[in-house]
Amino acid sequence: MASFRVNGGTKLKGEITPQGAKNEALQILCAVLLTSEEVIINKIPNIRDVNKLIELLSDMGVVVKKQGPESYSFTAKNIKLDYLETEAYLEKASSLRGSVMLLGPLLSRFGGGRISKPGGDKIGRRRMDTHFTGFQKLGAKFHYDAKKELYKIDGSQLKGTYMLLDEASVTGTANIIMAATLAEGKTTIYNAACEPYIQQLCQMINSMGGKITGVGSNLLEITGVKSLKGTEHTLLPDMIEIGSFIGLAAMTQSEITIKDAKVDKLGIIPDTFRRLGIKLEIKGDDIYIPARKHYEIETFIDGSILTVSDAIWPGFTPDLLSIVLVVATQAKGTVLVHQKMFESRLFFVDKLIDMGAQIILCDPHRATVIGLDRKYPLKGIRMTSPDIRAGVSLLIAALSAEGVSIIDNVEQIDRGYQYIDQRLNALGADIVRFN
Repeated sequence: MASFRVNGGTKLKGEITPQGAKNEALQILCAVLLTSEEVIINKIPNIRDVNKLIELLSDMGVVVKKQGPESYSFTAKNIKLDYLETEAYLEKASSLRGSVMLLGPLLSRFGGGRISKPGGDKIGRRRMDTHFTGFQKLGAKFHYDAKKELYKIDGSQLKGTYMLLDEASVTGTANIIMAATLAEGKTTIYNAACEPYIQQLCQMINSMGGKITGVGSNLLEITGVKSLKGTEHTLLPDMIEIGSFIGLAAMTQSEITIKDAKVDKLGIIPDTFRRLGIKLEIKGDDIYIPARKHYEIETFIDGSILTVSDAIWPGFTPDLLSIVLVVATQAKGTVLVHQKMFESRLFFVDKLIDMGAQIILCDPHRATVIGLDRKYPLKGIRMTSPDIRAGVSLLIAALSAEGVSIIDNVEQIDRGYQYIDQRLNALGADIVRFN
């Protein structure tokens, strides 16, 4: 198990380029199964979850070739369907949350699939109903073995239909899109997720010969085609990493420029951080955050306490609420952070309280942060990273704190952020990785 030793209190300076988007990568990599032709994907982040999915695709028979530092080609011509019946496949798939999105392409192109209960962050219940209800509406037959935690689906008779999703699940929408792409007839998905990553998936499938309209809205129409051809696709920069860097700059009083951020795809992320008092300037496609000692949280127009909550796109992404929470600890003012989607995601605040932060955990979904305006700086402690986003939030806290912090279980951070210690050290941070 790896750990970080962080010497806090150092101001950073320089430019940093965000990695390719992790959440998009998991969808796009599964989509290579939709065609027997070569698919080239650029800007693939070198992180554990993505690398494990690429390894799983290779085990399934996909020919994977590295084309450059961040580019790979994938040819899913000869898939080993018998491999899907092995314990090795089920074990690998269960260790990766994104593996559930293999089912859509497998049903669509090969008529069936099976997978064990996917793993991932321990942030609360993450139900799979939207995926499987969507498959069933397309005509798939679903079986769940509760004892083995094994999902098995027969998709040999998929036909287009109308469906209203019970939740705008991003991975659920992606899975249903991929299943419908090669199904017979037209599929209409209402209350579809419309995140930029879903838009990217639809645009990639259309470039392969698919027929998807309504891209960018919550009403998608998919006309099934007989087959898809190869394509080349470039991932967006990771909006969660961009938000993390904005928060890092504010907490450490650093002057940082985030390069090639695809600002037009960030939605309300920049404005949400501005409401926390963080000054940032958009320069072309770059985001410049000047070094400032103080930042003050806004109130609502009537003077009441600001609430920052997560919502489906184009609302604020839940993956950045952990960053908002830690950034607010050193702001001037008070904010209520409301995490609606996952009931365990705020449980890392005890570490921030141990560091000296003033936080009231109201319940599993809400925390009130009383900003200290740097009058009482955080102090270094030893702590453990519980999940990807909380881990980076604790790293940001440690970089801003007085003294030395030890963060254990940084493999969780590595699942979502590539070379994070090396990239931040290049800006002047003092992070040492050790076992």
